[in-house]
Amino acid sequence: MLINGDAYLRDTPASGRTVRSEEPAPGVRLLTLDRPDRLNAMSGEMIKDLHHALDEIALDDSCRVVVLTGAGRAFCAGLDLHDPPRRDRNEPETGQAPRLSSPQAGLHVQQAIAALVPKLRNLRQPVVSAVNGPASGGGFALALASDVRVGAASARFNAAFVRIGLSGCDIGVSWLLPRLVGAGISHELLLTGRFVEAEEALRIGLVSRVVDDGKVLEAALEIAAQIVANSPMGVWMTKEVAWSQLEVGSLQAGIDLENRTQILTSYTRDQTEQISAFLERRPATYTDS
Repeated sequence: MLINGDAYLRDTPASGRTVRSEEPAPGVRLLTLDRPDRLNAMSGEMIKDLHHALDEIALDDSCRVVVLTGAGRAFCAGLDLHDPPRRDRNEPETGQAPRLSSPQAGLHVQQAIAALVPKLRNLRQPVVSAVNGPASGGGFALALASDVRVGAASARFNAAFVRIGLSGCDIGVSWLLPRLVGAGISHELLLTGRFVEAEEALRIGLVSRVVDDGKVLEAALEIAAQIVANSPMGVWMTKEVAWSQLEVGSLQAGIDLENRTQILTSYTRDQTEQISAFLERRPATYTDS
């Protein structure tokens, strides 16, 4: 997702205007990409706002699950080609795609956008994406970097990069996508840039479920509630090990990782509480200890 210059992005403060943060239920943080007039396309401001929101969540022990969605009729249309970050805030609009000021500037911005993907993966809190419409380019990457994806009937996905003259392999998509849908389908989607509609996305495993339009956030919040019902350490280790297993080289190495993690979690007070709550048929009360 190569875009012009780094000064504008570097100097753009995190305003909080383009990413709304709410707490719809205890332990659940709802992040809403909020540029509906631009189909929530990524501007320099939104990139900064999303980084800032995720950094805050990483430090918030009260947050157990993140739900990510878009305002209006789209999840995220990718880079805003009509209003990309510019080399200078005062650079005049020309109506054309801006040229790169230098390879260094382009790489600085490229890395700022791409860093959102490992940041989502490295959160200890699971991320559930409620894909309420188109998820293209960078929006596709955000959905792929989430732990769970729920699609509305109007959801559609594509690796848009190749359709604007760039490589289809960008911001983690070419690593994440084949691990979800297999190399053959992934290669087709990366090379063509075609859209995958909701039903196909469900069939190939890109999303875990498809719901009616207007119901996707509700479905994502239901999943979030089910996650919150489990112990904080158990959920954290599940996310961490599940992602690590995608990079482990053998079955035995994977089992060794599981074994050590299970023993680690078995010594927590919350594990004892969760068993007691199950036997006593009551909700568990966790202390994250």
